[in-house]
Amino acid sequence: MHLGLLSAAGLAASLHLVPHPQSVDLLSCPGQASPVPLTVPQGFDAGARAELDERWAALRIGRLRTALRGDAKITVRHDGSLPAQAYRLTVRHGRASIESSDAAGAFYAAMTLAQLPVRSEGDWSVPCVRIEDRPALQWRVLSDDVSRGPLPTMHYFEERIRTIAAFKMNGYSPYMEHVFVSPTDPLPAPLDGVTPAQLHELAEYAARFHVALVPEQQSFAHMHNTLRLERYAGAAELPHGFLLVPNAPLSMEYLSRIVAQELAAVGRPPFFHIGSDETATLGLGSTQSYVAARGRSNVYAEHIVAMNRLVASSGARLMLWDDGIENDPGIMKLIPSNAVIVNWHYGAEPSFDRYIQTIARGGLQQMVAPGASNWNEIFPAIDTALVNERRFINEGKAAHVLGLFQTVWHDDGETLYEATWYPVIYAATAAWERGDVEPERFAADFPSAFFGVDDDVYGADVASLGQTTRLLEPPDYSYGQTDALFWADPFDSAADDQTAKADLRKVRLWSEAVEANRYFARPPLHAEAASVMFLAARRYDLLGRKFQIAGEVRAMYADALAHATTDSETTLRDLYWCRYWMWELRDAYEELAPLYAGAWRYENREGHLASNLERYHLAAQKAIERADAFYRVTREYVTSKTLPPLESVLSS
Repeated sequence: MHLGLLSAAGLAASLHLVPHPQSVDLLSCPGQASPVPLTVPQGFDAGARAELDERWAALRIGRLRTALRGDAKITVRHDGSLPAQAYRLTVRHGRASIESSDAAGAFYAAMTLAQLPVRSEGDWSVPCVRIEDRPALQWRVLSDDVSRGPLPTMHYFEERIRTIAAFKMNGYSPYMEHVFVSPTDPLPAPLDGVTPAQLHELAEYAARFHVALVPEQQSFAHMHNTLRLERYAGAAELPHGFLLVPNAPLSMEYLSRIVAQELAAVGRPPFFHIGSDETATLGLGSTQSYVAARGRSNVYAEHIVAMNRLVASSGARLMLWDDGIENDPGIMKLIPSNAVIVNWHYGAEPSFDRYIQTIARGGLQQMVAPGASNWNEIFPAIDTALVNERRFINEGKAAHVLGLFQTVWHDDGETLYEATWYPVIYAATAAWERGDVEPERFAADFPSAFFGVDDDVYGADVASLGQTTRLLEPPDYSYGQTDALFWADPFDSAADDQTAKADLRKVRLWSEAVEANRYFARPPLHAEAASVMFLAARRYDLLGRKFQIAGEVRAMYADALAHATTDSETTLRDLYWCRYWMWELRDAYEELAPLYAGAWRYENREGHLASNLERYHLAAQKAIERADAFYRVTREYVTSKTLPPLESVLSS
């Protein structure tokens, strides 16, 4: 790249910064480029230093050194005229000057500086620029489902926090149903759950990177893993169900202990999220008479008020999901006025403004909560995710909402977080930038900013995988999302009906193109995310091939039936190929199992892995059983010259 030939606008576009700064001015200096500054003063922000070192060492630019006698190349100066989180970054003559009114702004300047180096003819340099920037939304939080299977290791928790911080998110909210290992109530938690010491460690670690850890503890519905235990069953709306009844003493006794312990571990978070979504069964069981007497909305609001009493002494503001309020906006008059409503809607709707205005009319602050569209999917439905995020966040910015609460869910327990970085970082970018973030521009910026490579194919591969997801899910699909299709019996008529509407050849060609692109590629940054793209592509390839196999086996067996009495050679060939196709399916599943296990272990604790791996082995075993069934039919045919219907072979 010849920096001297670029205009300021051209330079801003060519740098591929994520997010784009509010303004970038090109400064005059020799060649319009500067050496990369690599020395910092004593006391330089430890989190910023860790981020710069991690990125620049991976790109082989170098590592930061502490300057002797105060001659630092990166300097930080306080400027009280700048608003919170804003910064001014000037790079010139081998020096970088950071100005901000607070530590967060200085950190974000360093995160922009981290992405500034460009490679030209084998050397790294930094363009001579003055950048001024500030966030559009005050809060940019990642809500991370760690309760439905994938439970990160401490190492990956930390990597996740560093990564969101590098892209200027400032909140991390682990969604917890039962994974907290309470000292007084440990039984609901998995054996490898999150201990108070680990939650405390995460809160302290996040603070180093200017990220607030926001506990997100379900307290109403989504409580089955607690209520399944007999000692808590008396607090269930329906027997061992999902909803914790608000009027049972056992409920509040349990919640008061859990909330107090989590707050003690985290310290003084800015928010505490109490969940309280999807309470449809309230009043259908043990609270039927209680709800009938007091009114459903009053009972709901009383629970919110009671939870606020548990949280208020910490100084944290209560957060809750919006669906109860969307059903009855009058609830807002009954709950604390400083509560923050988390407004969650995930589809590609034409507008989300009506949801935003419902909360705004009630006078409460809110955060918009789009989704990564990754749940129950081999790879996120990128097009749906970006439409959802773009519209929802833009309308949230226009309404001056408090922030973004970006969600990632793992409903079926097998999705991998590393597959979600593209929609997560798009949402972070949209929440930071004041204007619209065009998906085409983001796609061009993403490979350099995230993977550290100047290669548009990475963005194209993300798009291909996202399009493949949607290709397998036509608008009227009935069987299920791609994870369900992956495990479906290929001879199941309902699954076959859904895949018959997809172009399986296109599914496989797109997938194999991604596989080929990612086979040897190991980008310098976030290499595991690239590996998970390869894994997703291979799973899609097998999904398509599996349903092709079903069609080919049906055709071959029909041909065998047609020739059974007249042409034994053709019949035996058909039967052998049916058996061989089952072996192909067996081998494909068994080949994928260790790839999936490796990807899981990179992110997560062992707990839920065994049940996910069992599905690969059971699918392979089913293929083995059917191969053996075709072998038995072949042997019987040699003597009888007759064949049973295919359905009896498949079910034997």
